[in-house]
Amino acid sequence: MELNSVKGMSGQPDTLPTAVDVLIAGAGPTGLALGIDLARRGVRALIVERQDRLSPGARGTGLQPRTQEVYEDLGVLDAIRAVGGDYPVTARWEDGRITGTEVMIERVDPTPAAPHSNAMMVPQFRNVEVLHERLTELGGSVLLATELTDFTQDADGVTARLCTADGTPHTVRAAYLVAADGGRSTVRRALGTGMSGPGRLELEPGAALLADVRISGLDRDHWHRWELPQGGFIALLPLAGTDLFQSMIAAFSEAPDPSPEAVRAAIAAHTHLTAEQVTDVVWTSVFRPKVGLADTFRTGRVFLAGDAAHIHSPAGGQGLNTSVQDGYNLGWKLGLVLRHGAPDTLLDSYEAERRPIAERILDTSTRLHRSRTLRRGRDLHQLDIGYPESPLTRELRTGLPEGALRAGDRAPDAPCHTPDGKAVRLFDVYRGPHFTLLALGDTDLDATALAADPALLRIVRAGGPDPDLIDTDGHLRAAYGDGPAVLLVRPDGYLALAAPAAGATTAVADTLAAYTGTPAPQPAA
Repeated sequence: MELNSVKGMSGQPDTLPTAVDVLIAGAGPTGLALGIDLARRGVRALIVERQDRLSPGARGTGLQPRTQEVYEDLGVLDAIRAVGGDYPVTARWEDGRITGTEVMIERVDPTPAAPHSNAMMVPQFRNVEVLHERLTELGGSVLLATELTDFTQDADGVTARLCTADGTPHTVRAAYLVAADGGRSTVRRALGTGMSGPGRLELEPGAALLADVRISGLDRDHWHRWELPQGGFIALLPLAGTDLFQSMIAAFSEAPDPSPEAVRAAIAAHTHLTAEQVTDVVWTSVFRPKVGLADTFRTGRVFLAGDAAHIHSPAGGQGLNTSVQDGYNLGWKLGLVLRHGAPDTLLDSYEAERRPIAERILDTSTRLHRSRTLRRGRDLHQLDIGYPESPLTRELRTGLPEGALRAGDRAPDAPCHTPDGKAVRLFDVYRGPHFTLLALGDTDLDATALAADPALLRIVRAGGPDPDLIDTDGHLRAAYGDGPAVLLVRPDGYLALAAPAAGATTAVADTLAAYTGTPAPQPAA
């Protein structure tokens, strides 16, 4: 398979569906991650992509540690690691020679609580290939060369009109529509949803040229960078797992010519390389750095996710990661509504949780863009993202020490053992589409009174008289506290509930009832 030329990976079926649970517009990382999450929940989703192939180009290359945790849960992390790698040190060039090097991507040692501790370089075309393969493995598919042209919605669903590869119109009915169709989202524009703040403004005048190229005579041990006298820069990043370099040329006051010849000429004009050394130009794109935040992430039965909801500067590698986590947040909620009878109002929490996060991360990426600093640290890893102010979050304990894990926080990992001595991580326990109830120490939890669907809830006791997990080395205690307490971990790995040991059964039952919309079972007297 030629790099950056993935075509026909999901052909048209003999009969297109006329009804699905969720229609997803766009087969980038956001749409594919959401499709995977829905597929493993038994939700019928249809992904349509207007292009005739999965997205080419390296584009965004950085996968932050939190997204790696998401990918581990979705079952793709091993495959992603196989096609990814570390970022090399940055080499600064002047007058045809390297004048200095620096570590741009700060390295952080892993810990028991955060085993994925560094950004990973994965070309985006490899990213979507891996996600697509996982989607196919779960029985899902992407309809390529299929465009969403129009839609209407009513109280019960969305009626969407599609145009297939041969120009044939097709109508499909869905309970919900998710727009993952990029910064120029057709769906967002059809809704009339505006972009707040500087959303319609460029960060600065000018444009940049991205290209994936093959170059001879340039080492692959450095991320090469040339500062230009008139402002701007050229950077050449050797792409892990390929023989390509990603070229970013930020040197244009007007939209540049994206032709291969122009790419070669621009590299030759601003570096010591000759045009002949650029032996192949595989893909090019012109972009103007912009920022923007959709005024709302939900309109009736239509949701905006990824770049359709927020547009980032590439500085800091935040956009793709925020986008994937949009899909991860929305997927389990759609699953609860469509498969477990939860009320539609649960879906309002998607905007309540994700829009403030997107706004905060937009501020970060915009600050980095304007600062011109190259150093990237752990503050960009997104491990500190949480939902303490979410309407879904309940913290019932009192007197917690400063820095203690609280409801709304990310649930950390911790190596443990089963009673028979088998090593197991908490991330192994959490993996899957279910909630996990973690009972710490000796609680009055009555599991039989909860009567929860095993596909919805798994109960794990750590400590106490009959434990499922043994905290052999104290890592669980270090991450979660001494207890006794009960912690309800959401399917997306955040603490929905933290409650004291006394009255634990009632607290859990009430919380689950809020998610499912069913009356809470009462514990035995």
